[in-house]
Amino acid sequence: MKNEKIPYKIYLSEDEIPRAWYNVRADMKNKPAPLLDPVTRRPITEDALAEVFCRELARQELDDTNAYIEIPEPIHSFYKMYRPAPLVRAYCLEEKLGTPAHIYYKFEGNNTSGSHKLNSAIAQAYYAKEQGLAGVTTETGAGQWGTALSMACSYFGLDCKVFMVKVSHDQKPHRREVMRTYGASVTPSPSDTTAVGRKILAEHPGTGGSLGCAISEAVETAVNSGGRYRYVLGSVLSQVLLHQSIIGLEAKTALDKYGVKPDLIIGCAGGGSNLGGLISPFMGEKLRGEADYRFIAVEPASCPTLTRGVYAYDYCDTGMICPLAKMYTLGASFMPAPMHAGGLRYHGMTPVLSQLCADGLMEATSVTQTSVFDAAVTFARVEGILPAPESAHAIRVAIDEALRCKETGEEKVILFGLTGTGYFDMMSYAKHNDGILTD
Repeated sequence: MKNEKIPYKIYLSEDEIPRAWYNVRADMKNKPAPLLDPVTRRPITEDALAEVFCRELARQELDDTNAYIEIPEPIHSFYKMYRPAPLVRAYCLEEKLGTPAHIYYKFEGNNTSGSHKLNSAIAQAYYAKEQGLAGVTTETGAGQWGTALSMACSYFGLDCKVFMVKVSHDQKPHRREVMRTYGASVTPSPSDTTAVGRKILAEHPGTGGSLGCAISEAVETAVNSGGRYRYVLGSVLSQVLLHQSIIGLEAKTALDKYGVKPDLIIGCAGGGSNLGGLISPFMGEKLRGEADYRFIAVEPASCPTLTRGVYAYDYCDTGMICPLAKMYTLGASFMPAPMHAGGLRYHGMTPVLSQLCADGLMEATSVTQTSVFDAAVTFARVEGILPAPESAHAIRVAIDEALRCKETGEEKVILFGLTGTGYFDMMSYAKHNDGILTD
């Protein structure tokens, strides 16, 4: 083992949990383009958004000027159940790779949902409760967001209706049962319970679905509830990146304690919530000219939004009933292959990260499924955590970058986001272990 002064796990105290979320849009010279109303094709208003989302969340969605937004006390109190999350120095992985690079990861799996998603779920459930709603509707891919939201709704006594991407619903029955245990109803999407679901089924018989499909069904259900429900989203939207900034804020505080500055910051990218949350305070420094970092978004080769998509206005959902966002997109009707990183099967990318990528402030790469699981197994065998397939995309590129350092002799500091655990993804690991997982 390396004899280093920095501990394996850097834990902050509860007093060091951030008291405010950081809004990176406030420091962006080129702001993300506004969301467009799907009917008028004009910038959407707060009142229009509030017909779908909670009023306060609609306000946060449109706020691109306030750098910090205070975290309400009930949310901050809930955070203390599983935060601060540890920042881990991957000494064992470094030794396994024989690299001079220093590798750190921010681990967000220390809660029952097994992922970072709870950071925003509890915030969105809180605002729904404050508004006096009966409940919320949502979509989920791999199930981490649905699980997190079901927990948050249970905590505040709200009903929770989840539309789960069908391929993930079938692949991950245990994740589904966790949601039901917390009181949520779970419907495989596309379904015959909504008009848009029936339309998609008619056009794509036997489809495994997509996050875009599930979003459409969840929105339709909320809009037709007579005002009793609102729709909440686990990624893509700026409000979600705002809540997830707690990841990067904690990571930066932990690194600053030991005078460590990362050279590379890496995260998996589906809709953009965890990557946006991890990089936000570091990107803020870059935007203000205070420091420089290299940011890498990692996406699946089977759903390569940033690397092969078009930067243009597109619908956020397959049913084309949600606002249009200017983002990197593969097209709202794109149906990705039924790969095992269900949380990354989204046709678009958050407008915030899309703008940063378009401005050359962040780069993107795509990796194949088999190489991702190879990296996941390598990591699990030496670091003792079984990573979610989504998180393993970041691990893949972190390992690749560490091996480049081995070739060059550079002692670069690499930080990546370990967004969740893979203990509900054993069907995927079984296929990998049996050698039948394909690209």
